[in-house]
Amino acid sequence: MKTKTSLVLLLAMIMTLLEGYASPSPVEAARILPNMLEIVRTSAVSNGEVANVTQSRLVRDIYHNVLSLPSQPKHEICPAYVSAEYHLKFSHGASSLLKANAQQGGCLTVNLGHGDIRVADKTFWSLIGRTNALSNAHPALDVPQGLQPKDLQLAYELPSDTKGKGQTIAIVDAYDDPKAEADLAVYRAMFGLPPCTTGNGCFKKVDEYGKKHYPNADEGWSGEIALDLDMVSAICPNCHIMLVEAKGASFDDLGRSVNSAVRLKANIVSNSYGAFEDAETVKSAAHYYKHPGTIITASAGDNGYGVQVPAAFNNVIAVGGTSLSRANNARGWAEAVWSGTGSGCSQYIGKPGWQKDKGCRKRSVTDVSAVADPATGVAVYNTYGSYGWGVFGGTSASAPIIAGVYALAGNAAKVNSSYLYSHSSYLNPVTVGSNGTCSPGYLCTAAIGGYNGPTGLGTPKGIKAF
Repeated sequence: MKTKTSLVLLLAMIMTLLEGYASPSPVEAARILPNMLEIVRTSAVSNGEVANVTQSRLVRDIYHNVLSLPSQPKHEICPAYVSAEYHLKFSHGASSLLKANAQQGGCLTVNLGHGDIRVADKTFWSLIGRTNALSNAHPALDVPQGLQPKDLQLAYELPSDTKGKGQTIAIVDAYDDPKAEADLAVYRAMFGLPPCTTGNGCFKKVDEYGKKHYPNADEGWSGEIALDLDMVSAICPNCHIMLVEAKGASFDDLGRSVNSAVRLKANIVSNSYGAFEDAETVKSAAHYYKHPGTIITASAGDNGYGVQVPAAFNNVIAVGGTSLSRANNARGWAEAVWSGTGSGCSQYIGKPGWQKDKGCRKRSVTDVSAVADPATGVAVYNTYGSYGWGVFGGTSASAPIIAGVYALAGNAAKVNSSYLYSHSSYLNPVTVGSNGTCSPGYLCTAAIGGYNGPTGLGTPKGIKAF
């Protein structure tokens, strides 16, 4: 009995001691609120601006707003452009309470961790604007910043001045940008590119049925349209451009727009949008993106490691994203994986015969890549819902860039994705950087030699791989 009593007393003493080290209850944890917010803004304009916010009420308002944001609808189709990224760190004294990444542009998302993407509302951006860390709260500069056409042409060794005649690139987006043609004229004039207008037959704008009944205007998608038009102009200034505007952001509307672009004789169709794959969408939407004799490019996404459609469809060139900067090397440029680019192993789509990587039994994403990091972003001109010149990134930049490279090569009627894989020696391999954590590691991390998920086979080095 004595032994049993002693053990009971000993256990009681241990439990009493451990109570002092127990984790706080949910009620107690809820009482711990941040009194400091660090915001790091990455963009080509600010070069990594840092703001330390110490107004307790404002910090807590932003904190509660982030925690109350709704999760992103599973099948939401988002334009894949980013005009700025913000890294938020909420602290109380020396204790870190929450870290979040926020992207401005596209669907305006906040990421609290892998698999927990939330859509930011107007209140969120209004609160961030009060910290003076949001440069877009003020009119943009009236001069272009970011990478310009000649930068992109030099970085990727492109014959943009002499190639592309007779090619038509279609860009497919949702909703209308009523300033699209006028803004495109400003962009092309600024950089000495030949005019591309309805009047000279270079520019054509249609609805999803190929007619002139344009959909409702939308400020969010107008930024996407401006970016797409500017990038195909930068890469292939001699190409004709067709803007096809879907009446809504659904795969049926966007898919019908792809069909119309092909029917109207586009050689290449660029799609800068996506949604996380699911069995239903894969089954119902794949047929829209199957057009032998036409190259179709699609953005891999801007939410880091993870697979989106239409990029994952086997008849589509899946385009990932890089950080591109000048360097003191033989090429004159350096590239790394952009941390926001999408990649991975499809759950539903079979592996095409030309992909030989062993760690994914189904379709691996991506195939090829180009600049997408908003911190090394591209110059864009957009006045519908914006102030003019801005710096954009996202795989919405890389998809039309690659579409433009295919137009320069002029082989759309004769090649498909397999051509890239048999001509990968004509690409710049990307060997550093990551977009997340995964297994096997090559699906989210670049290494020396071979294929990797975030950037595929690499980036253009001329047009021979296309």
